[in-house]
Amino acid sequence: MIYKASHNKLIYAFFRLYTCLKIKRNFHGVRIKGEFTDRGLPVLIISNHFSWWDGFWAEYLNMKVFKRKFYFMMLEEQLKKHMFFNKTGGYSVKKGSSSVIESLNYTAELLANPGNLVLMFPQGRFDSMHNHNIRFEKGVGYVLGRVQNTIHIIFVANFIEYFSEEKPGLIIHFTEFSGNELSTANLEKEYNTFFSACRADNIRLALK
Repeated sequence: MIYKASHNKLIYAFFRLYTCLKIKRNFHGVRIKGEFTDRGLPVLIISNHFSWWDGFWAEYLNMKVFKRKFYFMMLEEQLKKHMFFNKTGGYSVKKGSSSVIESLNYTAELLANPGNLVLMFPQGRFDSMHNHNIRFEKGVGYVLGRVQNTIHIIFVANFIEYFSEEKPGLIIHFTEFSGNELSTANLEKEYNTFFSACRADNIRLALK
């Protein structure tokens, strides 16, 4: 049995406001780089995962660009400690247990609703933002194999840079994956190509 998301309108509204205020307070600026043509479909975000901030950044991007109801998977032990997040779209996964399949099937169910956005970290763990080779676990391929409808698959890469500022700046890159091959191996390859291009773009930005 998993903990399914249970949005509370007041708590979710507070969470969205809190997200904006916290980002404004802790970062000297946010740069969002990408284009999105909304076809009225559910959205799956596939993102790198290197910090505690990642979920907040995804919701910020959602508010600015995608404008869907936000859902995200959390480790069960962490969700039980912070059940507030269950009221803002968090649902549980318990790695190494049989309930993992239930969590992945629930993710596919969420992606049947065009008003929903689901955030997934396909590497399944924290990793350095400087890692050049992000490895995906099989979960994202499993989910996409069970989604029966068309969805927006969005690659996201988050970076922080200081340059000459005391506070870091946040750079959010995103692009829509348009391929037909939805295997985990192909998504991993295509995501890493995207991620490398984003890193190169950040380097060019630093040299300006």
